[in-house]
Amino acid sequence: MGNCVAKNQDNDNDSDQHVEFAAGNVALITTKESWDQKLEEAKKDGKIVIANFSAVWCGPCKVIAPYYCEMSEKYTSMMFLLVDVDELTDFSTSWDIKATPTFFFLKDGQQLDKLVGANKPELEKKLVAIADSVPQNNNQ
Repeated sequence: MGNCVAKNQDNDNDSDQHVEFAAGNVALITTKESWDQKLEEAKKDGKIVIANFSAVWCGPCKVIAPYYCEMSEKYTSMMFLLVDVDELTDFSTSWDIKATPTFFFLKDGQQLDKLVGANKPELEKKLVAIADSVPQNNNQ
């Protein structure tokens, strides 16, 4: 299980190893306004929000990113967000992010749960538990 200690790093020279962090149904959050907007939307729709505080230079973040995107397509009743801690430094600090990736599970803007580290089994366990606790409104 890996995680990266949050640190400021201006390291743009490894962009050739680009990993798609916000694919599938993952929304990339680049401003506090877009965060507020998404949370308001989720509240209105009664959706649980999973927020992944991540960093492009973080190895474990790169490893779990495709899995996170995959989960966003599997659990469509939830809203999956990605926050780049380097893009939104002050905002990430306000959430007390000490390591990346850190996942928050939110309902109506309130924290239900939290996971620190790129732990796939634990992330899936928490997603399943939340999915089971929320009435599904998809007709499949």
